[in-house]
Amino acid sequence: MRIRILAVSVALTGVNIAWGAMNEPIKPISAAKVTNPALVELGKKLFFDPRLSKSGFISCNSCHNLSMGGTDNLKTSIGHKWNEGPINAPTVLNASMNIAQFWDGRAKDLQAQAGGPIDNPGEMGSTHGLAVEVLQSIPAYVADFKKSFGTEKIGIEQVTKAIAAFEETLVTPNSRFDKWLAGDQKALSANEQAGYKLFKDSGCVACHNGPAAGGSSYQKMGVVAPYQTSNPAEGRFAVTGKDADRFNFKVPTLRNVEMTYPYFHDGAANTLSEAVDTMGRLQLGKKFTGDENAKIVAFLKTLTGEQPNFKLPMLPPSSDMTPKPQPFAQK
Repeated sequence: MRIRILAVSVALTGVNIAWGAMNEPIKPISAAKVTNPALVELGKKLFFDPRLSKSGFISCNSCHNLSMGGTDNLKTSIGHKWNEGPINAPTVLNASMNIAQFWDGRAKDLQAQAGGPIDNPGEMGSTHGLAVEVLQSIPAYVADFKKSFGTEKIGIEQVTKAIAAFEETLVTPNSRFDKWLAGDQKALSANEQAGYKLFKDSGCVACHNGPAAGGSSYQKMGVVAPYQTSNPAEGRFAVTGKDADRFNFKVPTLRNVEMTYPYFHDGAANTLSEAVDTMGRLQLGKKFTGDENAKIVAFLKTLTGEQPNFKLPMLPPSSDMTPKPQPFAQK
């Protein structure tokens, strides 16, 4: 009887740990549920297809490399004709959890975002019309679009919807932190748990919360003290025109943050340690000691989840009618 009571007590303790973790400010990520495999597969092809760019060289994956945490690890991205991008490329991983897309939130969702780079002269350098013309000229793509949308007439709305459907699958569940939330106390070391406590007690969770540990609000960069940067981006102000929104940026997700360097909208912080120090001083008015910084960084690294794992798509060949790429075009 005593052994039985002890077993029940241990089991209930595990339940209590898991129940307590459910009340944490950061929630676990659930695996993606695919309801339309054909549409997702089409979106995957489009995500990796450089023919959506004028040069025939740049794809969505160029700036949101799925082998590198869904970003390019550059301060700002390289665009059409080696153009220097104006802002750091945010990760596409778990982007479906964001309140909106882009640092300034100008796109309401992934579909709205997907069309932006295609006809941006400094990014993919094409136009929606040219991109659709390219796809329409490729018989295998016409068949794919007919399978997903019931028509052989391709439109940019269908293109962006397919890309968004694929991007919605790019979630990263089962991080060590998620396992700890589920009740596995051995998933995190004592040092990492101490880092999480510091993260909470210092106020970081006011902005970095929810399943994505961020992405759900806009906050001013430089609350306690001004943020010094040469980057001209003005955040939400560029969208709303309201002075109160100046330098308010979408809070980035901290999921997989050890992979998504450099940090901030201007890519100015090269390391997690530097980013933690800057955020502590400018957002919280707190100077972390070296030991505190190291503990928070240790915790942040536990947020790396299972990376998207799939077979790379075999892109259909162009036809004789496909517009030719112009990698060295002067106009």
